[in-house]
Amino acid sequence: MNIKDIARLSKVSASTVSKIVNSKDDSISSETRERVLSVIRQYHYTPYAKISSQSKTWHIAVILRSSISFDTTLDGIIQTAQQSGYGTVVFNSYSNIEQESKNISALSKHKIDGVIWEPVSKESFNKLKGIEHEIPWLTIGSIGGDESLLLPYSDAAYKLTEQLISHGHTSIGCLMTDGRRTKDFLNGFKSCLFDHHLDFDESRIFFDLNDKLVEKISDHSITALVSSHYRKALEFQQLMTSLNRSIPEDVSLVSIKNDTNEQPILAKNSEISTYTIRNADFGSYLCSKLIDEIEKRHESKTSFVQEFHLDNTRTIGSPSQLRKQKITIIGSINLDTCLSVQNLPSKNESINVQTSKTYPNGSAINQAIAVSNLGQRVTLIGNVGYDLDADKIYKTLSQWAIDSSGVIRKHESHTGKAYTLVDACGDSITSVISGANSTLNQSNIQDRANLFENTAYCIIQSDIPVDAIISACKIAKKAGAKIIFNHVSSENIPKEIIDKIDILFTNIDSKNTDRIEEIAKEKSSSFINKGVKTVIINMLHKGYLLSDYKEEKIVKSNEPNIEKYSNCSDAFVSALAAYMLYGYTTNQAAEIAAYAANYSNSREEITPSFIDKYTLETSITMPKSSLINQ
Repeated sequence: MNIKDIARLSKVSASTVSKIVNSKDDSISSETRERVLSVIRQYHYTPYAKISSQSKTWHIAVILRSSISFDTTLDGIIQTAQQSGYGTVVFNSYSNIEQESKNISALSKHKIDGVIWEPVSKESFNKLKGIEHEIPWLTIGSIGGDESLLLPYSDAAYKLTEQLISHGHTSIGCLMTDGRRTKDFLNGFKSCLFDHHLDFDESRIFFDLNDKLVEKISDHSITALVSSHYRKALEFQQLMTSLNRSIPEDVSLVSIKNDTNEQPILAKNSEISTYTIRNADFGSYLCSKLIDEIEKRHESKTSFVQEFHLDNTRTIGSPSQLRKQKITIIGSINLDTCLSVQNLPSKNESINVQTSKTYPNGSAINQAIAVSNLGQRVTLIGNVGYDLDADKIYKTLSQWAIDSSGVIRKHESHTGKAYTLVDACGDSITSVISGANSTLNQSNIQDRANLFENTAYCIIQSDIPVDAIISACKIAKKAGAKIIFNHVSSENIPKEIIDKIDILFTNIDSKNTDRIEEIAKEKSSSFINKGVKTVIINMLHKGYLLSDYKEEKIVKSNEPNIEKYSNCSDAFVSALAAYMLYGYTTNQAAEIAAYAANYSNSREEITPSFIDKYTLETSITMPKSSLINQ
């Protein structure tokens, strides 16, 4: 701010301002004098001749663009200044160029030895014209010109992106927050893609967490994200949690983080793979460089250098298509209430209930839990309601590390329910309210087609609508998966899927236990003739009839304990798929599955009764050590 600027703002001549400043204003009216003095006070104006002084004041000034622009950088400046015997005068421009002009004018009043300045805009430099500095000025930030000193945001973005590329990601998006680091961060991101021969896609840059971003993650057109701000990364993590998506299973996430001690509330119980920007060290570097110039030393480094190390790797994984193959399960998802009674009721009879238990159930969720317990990666696909029962379902899936991204809440629907009466002998009757299960349709399956990627075996239940079954079979086949069809209903198998079924599992619907084996063979032969490749039929204590177009074989554990179908069928099917994925033949996997089913049937509970891999293999190796690969 010079004398001409004061004259212009006061609407008087420069000579009038000079007279007032130098107390030679006897001929000037009091009204004019007060108007000029008001402008002088507002802009802290002092003739520039008074700014320069040969004597050192031992003070430096810091003019920041905004109060939050540097976090702990200011702490680093002040601490280093104090250690060097300097005081610090701090100005905040509040991102306002007029306020910045006032701050620059105020420097003459405070008489300082050097300035660290973060310009508000390119126009800010016009405010310095006419000022004959005899003191050093350091500019900082992306607007400060070619000689501006910068935090290493570009380098951090480059190396974070490189971390993702090293894990196999090629479809990388960028989460941004508009601000002082935006330009540098984006340049670092672009440079890394260019250096690794990856295309930059403008549509993968997001300033908002919107539906388009979620869509790109769902269809895997984005498999990883690099974030310019830690808070934005936390908000994204919270969004993924609310959508029942998992990080890094569904999308990898990395971010930079400031070295502030104050963490956002969202950060509680959250760990994101981050680089920490050492703002305080940068502030110390700036202050040391300025003092070196004030004291005419030339020992400072030309730029600030920081080595980056990831705080952790918890949110970085490989893209789903590069990870090991998985099992995908499609079917009904229920919340069951099991009521224990002494005897099942007769017609019009009321009975007392001894105990009541509620738990997630249904073949699909039971099999998903069993597969996970056997050490394989599993994705569950189905519909639940928009209710508290769905929360219990999601909680259970999370506890068993099951990918629930295919389990979707349906508005205006209730989660499926089942009410089961079980008597002292283990006999039961069940009533089912299908709820959201009945809404699962062809369109729902197609919308989740991406979840079939990397699927080795797809287990499809017959208790969902036919169009969903047909769609699931087509998509699974297109993805290269083998289909295990769990025929649990009394409905006929849709003719459109017969030739797509690799393994058909079903139970004998007969109370004639004397002819159970004969009936099973007849049923199996019928399915084989229709085009099913392999048929497995549960014959209870008789074991399992395993048939294909070449041979028939009965498989059973050493001590069969199967008197009722209950959840032993789910245990068998899940173990069959899990061990075929481990590389066992169908016959070998069926033998192992028979042991799993026998274990399951010997337990009273439902979900806890599925055997884990260690227990199963230990129980098998004792009587039949050759069955398990060592």
